[in-house]
Amino acid sequence: MLSSNDKKLEKLDPFYRPLVSKHKTSAEIISEARNALRTVRTQRPFTPQEDQRKLFGPASSRTPENRPPSSFSLHASSFELSDSRPISGTRLSPLELKPKAPASASAEEDPCLSFPKPPVDPVKIRRISSARARLFRAASQGALLPDRSLPAETKKTAECKEMVMMGNSMVKINGIYLTESNTIGHLKSHPFQLTYDGGLREIKQQEGFKGTTSLPSRLGSGGDQGKRRARASSCPGSSDLSRLETKAVSKANLQERDTEIEVDEVFWNTRIVPILHELEKEENIETICAACTRLHHALEEGNMLGNKFKRRSILLKTLYKLVDVGSDLLSLKLAKIILALKVSRKNLLSVCKLIFKISRNEKNDSLIQNDNILESLLEVLRSEDLQTNSEAFLYCMGTIKFISGNPRFLNEMISKGAVEILTYLVKQMNENTKKCGTHLPNSGHLLVQATATLRNLVDSPLARSKFLSIGTLPQLCTVLEQYMDDKDVCTNIARIFSKITSYHDGCAVLANYPRCYALFLNLLNKYQKKQDLVIRIVFILGNLTAKNNQAREHFSKEQGSIQTLLSLFWTFYQLDLHSLRQAPAGADQPISQRPPSEAEDVLIKLTRVLANIAIHPRIGPALATNPQVVGLLLTTLEYKSLDECEELVINTTATINNLSFYQVKDSIIQDKKLSLAQLLLKLLVSNNMDGILEAVRVFGNLSQDHDICDFIVQNNVHKFMIALLDAKHQDICFSACGVLLNLTVDRDKRVILKEGGGIKKLVDCLRDFGPTDWQLACLVCKTLWNFSENITNASSCFGDEDTNTLLILLSSFLDEELALDGSFDQDLKNYHKLHWETEFKPVAQQLLNRIQSHHTFLEPLPVPSL
Repeated sequence: MLSSNDKKLEKLDPFYRPLVSKHKTSAEIISEARNALRTVRTQRPFTPQEDQRKLFGPASSRTPENRPPSSFSLHASSFELSDSRPISGTRLSPLELKPKAPASASAEEDPCLSFPKPPVDPVKIRRISSARARLFRAASQGALLPDRSLPAETKKTAECKEMVMMGNSMVKINGIYLTESNTIGHLKSHPFQLTYDGGLREIKQQEGFKGTTSLPSRLGSGGDQGKRRARASSCPGSSDLSRLETKAVSKANLQERDTEIEVDEVFWNTRIVPILHELEKEENIETICAACTRLHHALEEGNMLGNKFKRRSILLKTLYKLVDVGSDLLSLKLAKIILALKVSRKNLLSVCKLIFKISRNEKNDSLIQNDNILESLLEVLRSEDLQTNSEAFLYCMGTIKFISGNPRFLNEMISKGAVEILTYLVKQMNENTKKCGTHLPNSGHLLVQATATLRNLVDSPLARSKFLSIGTLPQLCTVLEQYMDDKDVCTNIARIFSKITSYHDGCAVLANYPRCYALFLNLLNKYQKKQDLVIRIVFILGNLTAKNNQAREHFSKEQGSIQTLLSLFWTFYQLDLHSLRQAPAGADQPISQRPPSEAEDVLIKLTRVLANIAIHPRIGPALATNPQVVGLLLTTLEYKSLDECEELVINTTATINNLSFYQVKDSIIQDKKLSLAQLLLKLLVSNNMDGILEAVRVFGNLSQDHDICDFIVQNNVHKFMIALLDAKHQDICFSACGVLLNLTVDRDKRVILKEGGGIKKLVDCLRDFGPTDWQLACLVCKTLWNFSENITNASSCFGDEDTNTLLILLSSFLDEELALDGSFDQDLKNYHKLHWETEFKPVAQQLLNRIQSHHTFLEPLPVPSL
């Protein structure tokens, strides 16, 4: 007669408990590796370092004709002297206006209406030509024409240095742009003339300027209406001139037209001029480099850096000439000064190209670091206009990419705000594309450099934290969406994500961006045969679904998600088969030592994703009943051995283990259970302990079926399980004990525990692992409970020695707490201690009661060593 407590245990628990959908504590998540459903780990795809520094590597999808060059010649002539002038001499495009004859002879003569008259004397022609040459020479140098060379009416125009731009709220006076509010005060004390190149209009001081009427409207209505109408046919109107002025004046010119800074003559003559004379001598490189360093310090001390002081042109002309010396060290010092003088347009491009050319040689990294060129380059990205200088940004970014691949620069780049600057740069391009509907010129090329740099920076823990805190990942997702057709950009971003999702916090941030799953699926469908991109996207999905049940659900809900994975699986399975057929016959090299092929590597990552998403209680059963999923997994086990590709076989077996957990109707795993069991035998007889462990785990699920139990006994698999109890490996002992537990449910098979010393080995496992592993201890007690169901005498059932050992072990366990070492945090300790009390102790107490009730104590029991 069984006691009431014994009856409670008559209903045996299955080896694996059904998965309960509930919120897990952190301790339960940590202990998930011991559960039936397990995630799968794999290595991040390897990215080889490029042999040469180029804008685009050998794997780039861009053809040489469709990408900017990495090699080019650069000389002093590459720089424009016009950019060295502090005052811009912007030329407006000629006006296509045909002069018309005046309406009457009495009409007021106007310079705009006079017809050109050819000179009659060849001497006059030469005189006029010489004067015109001097005129253009002076104008191109920013000089004003002398009064005597102008007619009376034009003289008034030349004397006028104040201009008001119509149709806008900004007024420019003496080269200074003023807002409407501060212009009023300026005009009160300065009578002025308005001039539009050829058209002259005098405006006297009026009371209207002192009032509250807005300045542009009063200026627009000033002047004689009749005179304006007379000149309308040949002189441009205010709207035309405003349009031309807006078109001609770029942002760079606006900066150059700011107020010039007067140079301290004494400082210039005593500190700057001697250094310039020294540079012009060009004696030797060391002397010139030292002079450049002193020049930079002197300019900084005299507040002469930037583009607003008068003698800037002299400096730049001298520096440009020295570019032809051809010294990398000197060129870097020149470039640093030129950038500090805020050059623009073509000269900014040329100096960025100069630094880029030098940075292509890895040996120059120390020169770049010593001269602090990085800070100058970052300042270009921070302060210059992207739309105006897109090509300069490209070569500037290319240099930063090169040096970011050198670990010595990482900390410096991060401390100088490289992550923030590049994130803002990416954001600018995203916003421009969203606003205009088109990409900026060179934006794709520039993004290749920027994302490659971010890929290098993300190796630093500090950079990773910045990525997550300033919103870099969502910006990169937007780039993926807008540049889906640019494989180079997509591959670089995939490399960033594959690195950052290798960490839990990175996974959490990206998983919370719901659009990422659809983006990844679109990429997989678009680039199905591009292994380098596919493998990284699949690796990212494996990271996201490893520990996040919400990520598993989000991914599976995307339309065509499972079918996309299966399509990829089939594609790369076929590629792998083809490569096996193409292998030379009689190749005797040890294949177990070779790394996985490209096709195998993709299959490894794909099986990992399938194993991870199968943990979800809704997705797992659906996959278990999917013939295509199970068929591909079984086919992989059939054609691939552990020696050929260990990781692929183990991942495939782990995926089958997760699917075999679900005892659902129409399960393909259940339909093919005997075929699967036959395939698992290959793993059990291998020398690979990881393969053996995965096979035992699958048998633990399958052995709940009576047919599989018969298969195990018929093929002597149970002897193998008993032998594994000696492995002294907790996970292997745990899994093997689970199979034996399921076998002892059948009364006819309980006797197998006595074969090969099964009882003694179970007791040894309880002694060795019980004090620290309540789960294994619980399994051993349940197995012994099943075995002793029809017990009449404890000694005849277990043997005298094992009976005595069990009595003492169980008694001591019931009086003790679970012993845990310092590797467990407090949360995990509380979790295990709770289950030691609620799960293990009741089972141990019942087994102890049964043994004590069927055992006669004849002599004191020895105390076994624990």
